[in-house]
Amino acid sequence: MLDPEELDKSGMPLTARCVFVLKDKKLKLSLLYPATTGINIPELIRVVKSLKLTAEKKVATPANWQSGQDCMVVPSLSNEQATKLFPKGFKTADLPSKKTYVRTTPDPSECTEF
Repeated sequence: MLDPEELDKSGMPLTARCVFVLKDKKLKLSLLYPATTGINIPELIRVVKSLKLTAEKKVATPANWQSGQDCMVVPSLSNEQATKLFPKGFKTADLPSKKTYVRTTPDPSECTEF
């Protein structure tokens, strides 16, 4: 892809770097790095690991999540379902509303490789 905002000395557009992650013919992630910005490879690896984990398990990953850190139990699971799915258990956040939908569990992945 070409970046129309960034031009070389002769006025030609510089290339932009694009990253697309597809699964089951669906776009799961799209990143566009302009020519003036470097690609963050550790962040790409982190995101791919998160996408793989969240596709296979009933969890979500918070911002800046790294393999091995706690994950969020998806709110659509009941506590009974979560107990069966997560043998290491889960913790419920103490919220002022007393609602129990914010739950964390240890990383349920069996390995940290992707």
